[in-house]
Amino acid sequence: MDTPYAIEIRAEVTSTQDVARELLTAAPEQPVLVVAERQTAGRGRTGNSWETAPRALAATLAFYTRWRREDLPLIPLVAGLAARAAVRDRIGVLAALKWPNDIVTDAGKLGGLLVEASGALVAVGCGINLWWPQPPAGVAGAVPADPGPDLAAEIAADWASRLVPSLVEAEAEWDRDEYLAACSTLGQHISWEPNGTGVAIDIDPMGGLVVDTGSGRLTLRSGSVASVRDATLAGDSAIEGRPS
Repeated sequence: MDTPYAIEIRAEVTSTQDVARELLTAAPEQPVLVVAERQTAGRGRTGNSWETAPRALAATLAFYTRWRREDLPLIPLVAGLAARAAVRDRIGVLAALKWPNDIVTDAGKLGGLLVEASGALVAVGCGINLWWPQPPAGVAGAVPADPGPDLAAEIAADWASRLVPSLVEAEAEWDRDEYLAACSTLGQHISWEPNGTGVAIDIDPMGGLVVDTGSGRLTLRSGSVASVRDATLAGDSAIEGRPS
């Protein structure tokens, strides 16, 4: 079956984000999915470098969106739901989503999303640790044994096939109820830079995290918050952006 996007699979790239944008700019007729076995200059949110598992998924879907600029903060949430579904269906792992861009399990951080936009051009990156026998503290792999090189491309294609209809072919919409059910941040005592603390109580219709600070409620927006972490887990910020 033909896919509604072009696929480029490479052994090594500097960054799937950069390559996907370059390919889309050169051939803008359809979205492009770039999947790589290795990245030499992968990055996470706020420019953090990404450590790479021995076997990992590194993929970026680049496309021109019809969404309004004010709706773009919803994209990491929509991409997270698609990644969660792809991981569930391909390898039977039911992960949770840590607002706004992390994929987590009870064992630790499994992966993350990175959204970069320039005008109507959007690049959505997805990194998932597939196999990591001795991961750093707070990080986890998805499977107990090396699955080989083909699984990453299979999960990436599943993920992209879910994203194209919602991010490319439709106006902004998302399944807020599904995200609420999948979000591990809700109910947690959290802190955020520079010195905010509170309890996460809701996700608003525009994808913002609603927090009860004890003296009132405020809404955090993913584009303006560098790091959100469980207040009781010291050092959690150190794993921001690790999976690739």
